[in-house]
Amino acid sequence: MRTGDAGVFYPDPARSWIAVAPVRFVATLLLVLLVYGFSIYFVDFDLGRLWSGLPKLAHWAAKAWPPDARELGVLIERAIETVAMAVVGTTIGVIIAAPCCILAARNITPSRLLYTPMRWFLNTLRGIDSFIFALLFVAAVGLGPFAGVLGIGLHSAGTIAKLWSEAIEAVEPGPLEAAALTGANRLKVISYALLPDILPNLTSITLYVWEFNVRSSTVLGVVGAGGIGQELKNSVDLLDFARLFTIILIILAMVTAIDQFSAWLRRRLV
Repeated sequence: MRTGDAGVFYPDPARSWIAVAPVRFVATLLLVLLVYGFSIYFVDFDLGRLWSGLPKLAHWAAKAWPPDARELGVLIERAIETVAMAVVGTTIGVIIAAPCCILAARNITPSRLLYTPMRWFLNTLRGIDSFIFALLFVAAVGLGPFAGVLGIGLHSAGTIAKLWSEAIEAVEPGPLEAAALTGANRLKVISYALLPDILPNLTSITLYVWEFNVRSSTVLGVVGAGGIGQELKNSVDLLDFARLFTIILIILAMVTAIDQFSAWLRRRLV
């Protein structure tokens, strides 16, 4: 019982004998443990197998030293091909994403009937990895980097358009409404009120996707889509670990250089 200001007694509120917060915490903990239990079971997680395989990895690492640089020129050419695949593929993605992001942005889409189908379309492009797209295009257009470029382009289009549309939806509506009140049509509103405001974000997103595509391109050669990944697969198939180590060093150097260049470019443009 509690006493009020005028001496009136008020009954304490009823309390459950089970507090809500502890029950919620225990339920969440049990759910997380259940999810991890099922996940570990289905992936056949076995530390014993890892421990027994470590000597084999150590043996391979010993055979990989020193790196084999006899084909360094060819490998560097393949690395350049990988970067070129990412550049062209990302450019294709940008070209496809430019109109799609307008339709996928709720605040500027010309028709609500276009918004939902476009979101589904972009989710489909993002949901299918560039590796799978490249595998399909290898069957369609043959082996080589062209298949990788097409795979990167389609997957990148979904990712770029999704991120661009979210950047568009996050802008303040004031400038867009002010431009529309002047009588400007939708194209002019986008060109003069929207684009200057979001261009730094769009540039940053594009550079990030390009960085990701460079790393992604290194493994597309596994399905015959060209680039240094093809040489990586050949070295693994032949158990040529010295050459494999050289390829890994080239990939690390290439990815590091791309990351540094992209970060520098973002600082200059954004």
